[in-house]
Amino acid sequence: MEKPLMRKCCNNQIWLVILISFVLCFVLLCFDYSALTGNQDGVTAVLVSNYENSITTQKSESLQFTTSLNETLIGPNRTNFLTRQPSKEQQSVKEKPVADSCSGKYIYIHDLPRRFNQELIESCESITVGTERNICPYLVNSGLGHEVEDLEGVLLNKSWYSTNQFLLAVIFHNKMKQYKCLTNDSSLASAIYVPFYAGLDVGRYLWGVKASIRDQSSFDFVKWMVSQPEWEKMWGRDHFLVVGRISWDFRRQTDNESDWGSKLRFLPESNNMSMLSIESSSWNNDYAIPYPTCFHPSKDSEVLQWQDKMRRKNRPYLFSFAGAPRPDLQDSVRGKIIEECQASKNLCRLQECSYGVNGAITCDNPANVMRLFQNSVYCLQPAGDSYTRRSIFDAILAGCIPVFFHPGTAYAQYKWHLPQNYSKYSVFVPVKDVKDWKAGINETLLRIPEERVVSMREEVIRLIPNIIYADPRSRLETFEDAFDLAVKGILDRIDGVRKVIRNGGDPSAGFADGDDFKYTFSGYVGET
Repeated sequence: MEKPLMRKCCNNQIWLVILISFVLCFVLLCFDYSALTGNQDGVTAVLVSNYENSITTQKSESLQFTTSLNETLIGPNRTNFLTRQPSKEQQSVKEKPVADSCSGKYIYIHDLPRRFNQELIESCESITVGTERNICPYLVNSGLGHEVEDLEGVLLNKSWYSTNQFLLAVIFHNKMKQYKCLTNDSSLASAIYVPFYAGLDVGRYLWGVKASIRDQSSFDFVKWMVSQPEWEKMWGRDHFLVVGRISWDFRRQTDNESDWGSKLRFLPESNNMSMLSIESSSWNNDYAIPYPTCFHPSKDSEVLQWQDKMRRKNRPYLFSFAGAPRPDLQDSVRGKIIEECQASKNLCRLQECSYGVNGAITCDNPANVMRLFQNSVYCLQPAGDSYTRRSIFDAILAGCIPVFFHPGTAYAQYKWHLPQNYSKYSVFVPVKDVKDWKAGINETLLRIPEERVVSMREEVIRLIPNIIYADPRSRLETFEDAFDLAVKGILDRIDGVRKVIRNGGDPSAGFADGDDFKYTFSGYVGET
């Protein structure tokens, strides 16, 4: 009885399976395949979205875990170093603007017509150096002159050149081209440098030429200057130029043909500018900067080596003098100095530099001058044809203590480059009237204590970087040379004028006034 029943149940199960299979096939046939075969971009977008949501969720969970771990390890108020998130202080520092190291130092160089500089160089044959020779040979090596042969090792290295003092404008211009804070945007400039080679220009016409010809370039120059948009900013009081002659060469006060120089500095427009020269006048808009020496180092090590050599020098002479008498100058003390030197025998060494073949060669060679000054404790520096002379800086370069006889030779001049306390580096023997000469140089110098001599010499050697012009084709790293100090000085001068304007003052007040007391002996104490 059991077999038929089991057969019936199996048959029923088979039909049930068949029925279910039929239903599934029908459902599959009716299914919308577009869900699987539709737009692939839409599918991709969905996948990417889902992936990003997944990653975001993972990051959120990871950050929650890291934060929890940070708080567990170092506390909630400590630096979050695991997530590398900057602190509020770090964010504040990062958001501050980077300081401009050239702020207040930008200088704009005027692009003058070539006739005011480059054409003067090209016609150098017409410019003399004060004698019968032209200035062309001195223009090589960026205005430094030819390298000097040093067969005896007096000069130490190859940084020495036959430099001419009248080419300071050319040297300064070449150094300015390498200045680290130049700008092509004059609106950003704190100062406007005007590369007019006024000294070379007037040097063509100083002897036997009409005053109108001597002045022509000056008139043309100021006419061009005032037509430039930069002039109106401060009416020229942020402009400056550099010359390689004394300021008096540009301050002819009359139109008499026999009067010396040009009247560039008495033109109203020029009066608003500042001029840097090897010797200033008694007007406030003229500033003195050092004469160029023949030493133009290209790196700091050359300066250090030279200073060290000067410290180690044995100096057998108490004092020395290099120069020529000035019999045509009645007030010159040179004649008396030469007499005392000759009478001092072994204490003094004299090197005469009279014009002529032998004298010119002797004093034009820097090795000869350096040898003399390196062997001397003191170097006598009377006034020359004017108050100052290049020998001042040759002496300092040689580590020789300068002896001055008039405050206008250095103390009233190079205030940006030499210490205000002149007794730190020099000896002052005031001679107001040569007729009352009572100098007694030997006795005066021998009375100075040895400890002060050592201190003065060290100060002189320390000043060497201040009074040299480094090679324009390079740049010193740690020392400030004469160029650097001159730039700082003129920037401070112009900034002072701006402060007057900001405070509602008159910028012309005192800007170009004369100082009748600048070259008097008042306020200067000499050796006793």
